[in-house]
Amino acid sequence: MSQTVEMHIIARIRSDFPTKFGIPRQSGLADVPARIVFEPEYRNADALRGIEGFSHLWLIWQFSAAVRDGWSPTVRPPKLGGNKRIGVFATRSPFRPNEIGLSSVRLDRVELNTPDGPVLHISGADLMDGTPIFDIKPYLAYTDSHPEARGGFALTTDAVRVDCPAQLLEKLPEERRQTLLNVLAQDPRPGYQHEAGRVYGFPFAGFEVKFTVEGDLLTVRQIESR
Repeated sequence: MSQTVEMHIIARIRSDFPTKFGIPRQSGLADVPARIVFEPEYRNADALRGIEGFSHLWLIWQFSAAVRDGWSPTVRPPKLGGNKRIGVFATRSPFRPNEIGLSSVRLDRVELNTPDGPVLHISGADLMDGTPIFDIKPYLAYTDSHPEARGGFALTTDAVRVDCPAQLLEKLPEERRQTLLNVLAQDPRPGYQHEAGRVYGFPFAGFEVKFTVEGDLLTVRQIESR
């Protein structure tokens, strides 16, 4: 029996994050808007018939920026400081035997007639712009939601207070301002980087955002067009 299977890229995500830094660590942590644009072979409206009846979707996708030869049975989660090793199957690390990601996102609307064919508008995505998508499935709350589930070492989320001067925030399009604040509130720094005074930055929606963190206060220092 073959030990490999062939998978096809059916779509790609289009989001405001051209790099990994700044992307929410899990889906649903921030209402990040994005679009799912199908590859030409799959631009068939019939494939989406009935999807508007669901409020949320599962996306099965590829950690395309983490593809490497070989694999390790343990990884070092940033949430544990980047020093402690945990079994790869006990984490959501992108460095896996198969670089497969799974995200639950909200379906905001369906647009069937665009220059790119049918497009799904979603929010809550944790995917980098251009990420390949292998499959889309409806999220079913009665079977997919488990409020009593244990969270292991990933039980809590990191959060900080955000101070962003109005004159900086106003440089962003109005519809992107709250999204940025939500992303920053999750503390986008790697879990093992907590250097006081260090200036961090990442590209977002065509802008470069720079910030510092002191204790639990994140201060935006610069927002400039790229």
